[in-house]
Amino acid sequence: MKARTGLFFAAALAAALLQIGFLAWMIQARADILRHGWEVRLKVEPVDPRDLLRGDYVRLGYGISVLPKTLFSTPPAGTLAEGAIVLVDVQADEKGLFQPVAMHLPQGAPPPDEKSVRLRGALRSGLSPATDRVRLRYGIERFYLPEGEGRAIEADMRKRSFYVIAAVSAAGQAQIKAFQDGDTTLYQEPLY
Repeated sequence: MKARTGLFFAAALAAALLQIGFLAWMIQARADILRHGWEVRLKVEPVDPRDLLRGDYVRLGYGISVLPKTLFSTPPAGTLAEGAIVLVDVQADEKGLFQPVAMHLPQGAPPPDEKSVRLRGALRSGLSPATDRVRLRYGIERFYLPEGEGRAIEADMRKRSFYVIAAVSAAGQAQIKAFQDGDTTLYQEPLY
């Protein structure tokens, strides 16, 4: 009986250590992007301010969320399913806002030039030869706010410009680093 109890305890301890290690890896991966990623400033548009289970947030849309299919360096040969990966090259304009300049499918994508930052997006809906717009999500479409501030910020976003500073990893993964009202930083994401 003692051997069985000891084996159970060892298995439980191993499972707990594995879970803790996985959580630590996820947190460290996010912190690495925030610390070392390229900074990209994007103008945002509000969509919805509330999540009953998680509190206030601003759901964000970007000028890079819906793009013309003509930006593909090599147009897709056939249909792409929802969730398919698309790489989007963005460059800073004269105001320091990043704008899309090209799109690529991951296989056979040329390397980005030195002025571009490459974002990794996923199709929000399928893409067929007849489709003229590409709808993408980048994983930075929600920003959670302190309780009670979502509705006020959403109302303000309809009156003036708000921005997100996103950190982008070498693999194109983006994390929101800061949320700005004009040039004023309202919220800065902590590394941990």
